[in-house]
Amino acid sequence: MNKAKRNLGLAIAALPLLLSSACNNSKAGAGASGGAPAAEGKIVKLGFVTNNPSQFWKIAEAGLRKYEKEAKIQVDMKMPPNGTPEDQNQILQNLASQGYDAIAVSVVAPKDQLRVLNEVAEKTSLITFDSDADKSKRLLYIGTNNFEAGKALGERIAKLLPDGGKIAVFVGTLSADNAAQRLAGVEAAIKDKKIEIVDKREDNTDRAKARSNVEDIVNAHKDLNLVVGLWNYNGPAIAAALQGLGKQGKVKAAVFDEDEATLDAIKNGTIEATVVQKPFQFGYLSAKWMHELATKPAEAKKNIPANGVIDTGVTVIDKSNVEAFKAELTEMRKSVQ
Repeated sequence: MNKAKRNLGLAIAALPLLLSSACNNSKAGAGASGGAPAAEGKIVKLGFVTNNPSQFWKIAEAGLRKYEKEAKIQVDMKMPPNGTPEDQNQILQNLASQGYDAIAVSVVAPKDQLRVLNEVAEKTSLITFDSDADKSKRLLYIGTNNFEAGKALGERIAKLLPDGGKIAVFVGTLSADNAAQRLAGVEAAIKDKKIEIVDKREDNTDRAKARSNVEDIVNAHKDLNLVVGLWNYNGPAIAAALQGLGKQGKVKAAVFDEDEATLDAIKNGTIEATVVQKPFQFGYLSAKWMHELATKPAEAKKNIPANGVIDTGVTVIDKSNVEAFKAELTEMRKSVQ
């Protein structure tokens, strides 16, 4: 009798350890892109790497955190402090060497980073979002069809300049896939519309330079009709430059993304329109796909679209819908404050 009680007591004492082991095993994931599952009992490690530290990523973070709560996992979000390929490469290499089971990245310079991206893809499941690297060994791209998004902006520009005119384009770097594709889309839409691109300026994510570039070009081209911003922070930089030069309404602006200053500039008439992506979906879907690639790689890979792309779409925002859009953004941002 005493022996039976003793055995029962030992079994009860061991119960927490058994439960803990079962919990950890339920979080086991997939390892490298070869599809081997992560070691038994290993907590899945997932990394989400942006292309710069812009406020744009706050909305993507809201999507990440939503999926985290649903799946009861953790996703580590990393932002290259200076937005350079070198900064991003260092982050990617660190995550890969630390045994991350899946990594999602918005690639700064696809051609220049191809070697590093492929090295990372050999060690883990690599996907891209926002800015693709389709020549790399990444498994999937989640985000905007940037050529089509550029066409949407170009079509709006054509409506703003029905008689044609001169425009200038501003961006961090044209070597980024999203920038190159957006510009190509704009060019396709304005072809045969008597609209000429007189200059293209890069700022390498330097916010002060982003504004001074606009000031320089507006001052150099007295007959300039419209300026275009291809990256998130270019909208605020354009608005500040046009306001500082007293050119609101005289030089029109059409930009990308939903920075608060861009939306305010649409309200006050400094910017005519912005093409917004769906960064919440960048975060949510990236987290979901990374988790699935890490925990059930064979099944997840079968579900990847044949073209390796999930297009999240775009919306054009102008004075007619800016207030409703701002209210929607406020609700999204509350989840990460």
